[in-house]
Amino acid sequence: MSQTLPTVAFYLLAFAALYGAISMMSTRNVVHATVWLLEVMLATAGIYLALGAEFLALVQVLVYAGAVAVLTLFTVMLTLRRREDAVRPFPVAWGSLAMAALFTGGVLLALNGFCSVPTGMPATAPGLEDFGRELFTTWMVPFEIASLVLLAALIGAVWWTGGDDR
Repeated sequence: MSQTLPTVAFYLLAFAALYGAISMMSTRNVVHATVWLLEVMLATAGIYLALGAEFLALVQVLVYAGAVAVLTLFTVMLTLRRREDAVRPFPVAWGSLAMAALFTGGVLLALNGFCSVPTGMPATAPGLEDFGRELFTTWMVPFEIASLVLLAALIGAVWWTGGDDR
């Protein structure tokens, strides 16, 4: 009985993330798609919380839901010159759907081969110093590259909406 509530919460959050992703891809309004993206990111943070990864949930909310979604929303709103620009055409992309299905099958097949059970807990838990060293040596450069790409996207969006007076 004690495992029932976390399991139900995990499945509800997973369903919310999948529903948000499908809604994001199927809506024709770009602003609505960005809001659905925000919902997917928040549901992912909830999944992290349900799995006991509080730090990942915090990073998910702060970096992705807080920064990326807001930056995307601002970029979309800066680039819209008319209300009609927010509605994108909805071409049926069967090739993309087939590629996504093949990719999903490949990932599931790869994950099936890596389902090994850990033999036991490590002798000592890593400390805060080890965590900080790993964070700043391994993950700092990709994070900074992502921030520069987002900054370039925002500058490009502002330049693009500069008008016809150039």
